[in-house]
Amino acid sequence: MPKVNVYNLEGKKVSDIELSELVFGVEPHKQAMFDAIIMQQAALRQGTHKTKTRGEVRGGGKKPWRQKGTGRARQGSIRSPQWRGGGVVFGPQPRSYKMKMNKKVYQLALKSMYASKVLEGKLIVIDTIELTAPRTKTMIEVFNAFESKKPLIITELGNENLQLSVRNIARAHTLTSASTSVLDLANADAVIVTLDAIKKIEEVLG
Repeated sequence: MPKVNVYNLEGKKVSDIELSELVFGVEPHKQAMFDAIIMQQAALRQGTHKTKTRGEVRGGGKKPWRQKGTGRARQGSIRSPQWRGGGVVFGPQPRSYKMKMNKKVYQLALKSMYASKVLEGKLIVIDTIELTAPRTKTMIEVFNAFESKKPLIITELGNENLQLSVRNIARAHTLTSASTSVLDLANADAVIVTLDAIKKIEEVLG
């Protein structure tokens, strides 16, 4: 079973903990992680791109010249694709980029991402986060203690004081264990997890 240190907010070790082999000790499945990241990135696309076809471009109702006798190629509309200002052929149209993934495969990707963070030494467990008021300075000191520039804090329940403390820090985020995704984990250079959140993650994914 993987064993990691438990720290306090000051970055000092207070104890250690054995993580679940079924979640944090699995062999990372690279394909599952890749597919999950691609799926989530695709879901972020708005898909509102649009070009006008020849039927949507304004003008061109009259035939430019008669069909025969001019010596020029026959034309039906000045808004045909070959004309300047004409419609676009096979241009992008509004669409959804959402992809689907089996639930078990996504869970494997999530476990693989947690396990890879453990192997890389980027999973940091802290005993608790107790803030009586929003304190951005306190959280900056925490991130500096763990030498993290793109930290992700995972708690079991939402913490308003923590959210207010982190929101003004560039590239820092805080999420609950239930709302953390594979993409969130991949984007973080350090994943700071509370003990309560660790137990919840093991309960859900184990």
